[in-house]
Amino acid sequence: MLIDLNADLGEGCVNDEAILDSVSSINVACAWHAGSADEMLSLVRAARLRGVAIGAHPGFPDRANFGRKEMSLPLTSVRAGLLYQIGALDGIVRAEGGELAHVKAHGALYNQAARDPELARCIARAIRDFNPQLKVMGLAGSLFVEAVRAEGLTALEEGFADRGYTGDGRLVNRGTPGALIEDESAMLAQVLSMVKTGTVIGQDGTVCHVHVDTICLHGDGPHALQFAKAIRAHLRQEGVEVAPCAELGVKRQ
Repeated sequence: MLIDLNADLGEGCVNDEAILDSVSSINVACAWHAGSADEMLSLVRAARLRGVAIGAHPGFPDRANFGRKEMSLPLTSVRAGLLYQIGALDGIVRAEGGELAHVKAHGALYNQAARDPELARCIARAIRDFNPQLKVMGLAGSLFVEAVRAEGLTALEEGFADRGYTGDGRLVNRGTPGALIEDESAMLAQVLSMVKTGTVIGQDGTVCHVHVDTICLHGDGPHALQFAKAIRAHLRQEGVEVAPCAELGVKRQ
């Protein structure tokens, strides 16, 4: 059994390089919601040394709110912003002798696309037009995953190690009770349930069926490094191999 373990990095956190030793793919902030050109370059170099797949993590232009506040922008602006951010990281990766593997939207942009079909199509088409070979991460079972596949792209359905779920399979809104999982045992149980049985338990006790190709760990979480090491070790113990998303040939229609 193979699973990708990804982390959102390049957002100004001190443990980024250490986390690289446990994950198989990273999503690099493209300097709009967080990060900088220097951080992008540093992470690209460090990831290439470890054989970690590199992906772009574009978000809304809202550093004040870390890209986690919903915005209503013209779709032309969303498209331009995506091409701008993905292009910036792609240029750095290519200059360092690598190849961009995937794209994962950040924060509010990610969550809005999971339920807004027009925004989902806009993001999927921008990625397709930039490079149709890029894989695209999205919330497992969401409208966004459907939009990605409709554009002929490879979707990687994503589950979250450190976030709580609602009864309908969405993420609990940040700032509300249960949004973040801070207990290591509970976090590991959720990861193993998603990977081995394709289920996650919502806050109300509902069993949600999810297919996950990749598990996300937030690099800005208070236990990020500890959790990354624990997940990698626990999956190995359970006979699950962690492999970069670039090696997962997932393309279900």
